[in-house]
Amino acid sequence: MKVSPRGCVAALAPALLAIVLAGCGNDAKPPRAQRPIDDVQTLTVPAAGEGSGRSWDGVVEAVRQTTLSAQTSARVVEVNYDIGDHVTEGAVLLRMTAVEQRAGVDSARAQLRAAEAALVEAENTLRRYTALADKQFVSRLQLDQLRSARDSAAAARNAARAQVTNAGQQTNYTVVRAPFAGIVSARHVEPGESVVFGGNLIAGQTLMTLFSPDALRIDVSVPQADAAAIRAQPQAQLALDDGRTINIEKVMIFPSADPATHSVKVRVPLPRLDPVPIPGTTAKVRFPATKGSAFPRIPTSALIRRGELNAVYVLAQGQLSLRQLRLGEESGTEVEVISGLQPGEAIATDPIAAAQALAKARQGGS
Repeated sequence: MKVSPRGCVAALAPALLAIVLAGCGNDAKPPRAQRPIDDVQTLTVPAAGEGSGRSWDGVVEAVRQTTLSAQTSARVVEVNYDIGDHVTEGAVLLRMTAVEQRAGVDSARAQLRAAEAALVEAENTLRRYTALADKQFVSRLQLDQLRSARDSAAAARNAARAQVTNAGQQTNYTVVRAPFAGIVSARHVEPGESVVFGGNLIAGQTLMTLFSPDALRIDVSVPQADAAAIRAQPQAQLALDDGRTINIEKVMIFPSADPATHSVKVRVPLPRLDPVPIPGTTAKVRFPATKGSAFPRIPTSALIRRGELNAVYVLAQGQLSLRQLRLGEESGTEVEVISGLQPGEAIATDPIAAAQALAKARQGGS
């Protein structure tokens, strides 16, 4: 059936009218609103103060640290100290079997007695032939040969004595003592384990590691542009990973720079601390000589961390919103905010409670 254009318009007119009336009416559903939130604990972002100095990461290292290795092959029979134990100088750290070493001592002593007897015989023979040589019953050649035999016997005696000393030292190596007073930082063997000594050119098996808590330091590398300021004011402030802060009145700046990185090394000595920082742990080293503008600081407990993203809940005009931040140095329970917040803004101190309050507010406004 053929339909005229006028008929099409007449057929669509009622539908178009319904759409226009729906658009002009006041019955459209408004977007879901969020009721004001006033039951979330907040804090005001403080203003940025003057910086106390730039900081660098450093690693605690022991000035006196030693790793004890096996100097003889034997089996461990006793380990007297474990990781974290304090030891005095000369304390017996562990003992090993000495059966083979004592047998070596006995063999060396027997060889020494044989060498001494051979030397006595050679000297007596030379003495008798010397008396005969005065009466020209013995040629000079025979006398020279006897003197050479006597000297060889004396050299063999001396070598046997050295062997006895060496064998005795091997026995002493079965008792490992602390070379200085310190703290055991690593233990590498257990009772019943066999240890091997590879020889003078090969290091023996590692037994134990200890360090002295009286001599600790931190080395950091700073740009050469900051080295002059630190040299003029050689002071530092340490922030350990456990939250302790220590003021250092004197640091040492190396006189030369690294030609590859153009940085200067600064050595920061640590005083005697209790508890003792473990070598290998990190610390923040701040130099007051490199002062600059600081950033606002907020509690780390207010942060929401998702991988590399950090955010906080900001409360403004009774509404909560999640805002991403760029963070700086973290010290103790606080962290610097480089960007994302302005002084005077209010942030939620408990992100979990803030998230629950935001969900409740959205449900109430629906």
